[in-house]
Amino acid sequence: MIRISEAAQSHFQKLLAEQPEGTNIRVFVVNPGMPNAECGVSYCPPDAVEPDDERLPFNGFDAVVDSGSAPFLEDAVIDFEEQELGSQLTLKAPNAKARKVADDAPLVDRVEYVIQVEINPQLANHGGQVMVTEITDDGVAILQFGGGCNGCSMIDVTLKNGIEKELLERFPDEITGVRDVTEHEHGEHSYY
Repeated sequence: MIRISEAAQSHFQKLLAEQPEGTNIRVFVVNPGMPNAECGVSYCPPDAVEPDDERLPFNGFDAVVDSGSAPFLEDAVIDFEEQELGSQLTLKAPNAKARKVADDAPLVDRVEYVIQVEINPQLANHGGQVMVTEITDDGVAILQFGGGCNGCSMIDVTLKNGIEKELLERFPDEITGVRDVTEHEHGEHSYY
């Protein structure tokens, strides 16, 4: 579920040595499955462990994960890097904003996952987002844009050179194209 590098394990061991005995770390996701999901690590005293928490054993401590965060921490990696200007703890959780879907899940779920995890974070830089409304019988993904993408003069470039290209590469035998059904209205919300 969660991989913690040797450097990060050593860092946590040093921090936990300063805490009361039996203290571990808690790894969690706030707003799991949402575009504004955020991951965190905190101390977890023994009396804060819940019955449905999962305990992942590491060298000298456990990482405690609540049942609500667990699916969103699949494939998460915690690392610690020391540099000349200081040190940095990083937690990368590629599934925090959307629950990972199985390879045999329905096509619409797999496409929606790629959009939520790969495409929407890029569109969010411009205040935009996209969602799948349906996938037609002939493999066309029907998309609807919102936020800064609605009315943006670059939407055709984003649609064809960005989203369609990505989906055709990811699902070559299933997706044949994309179509935008957004009723675009250019306004102050539009990025371009």
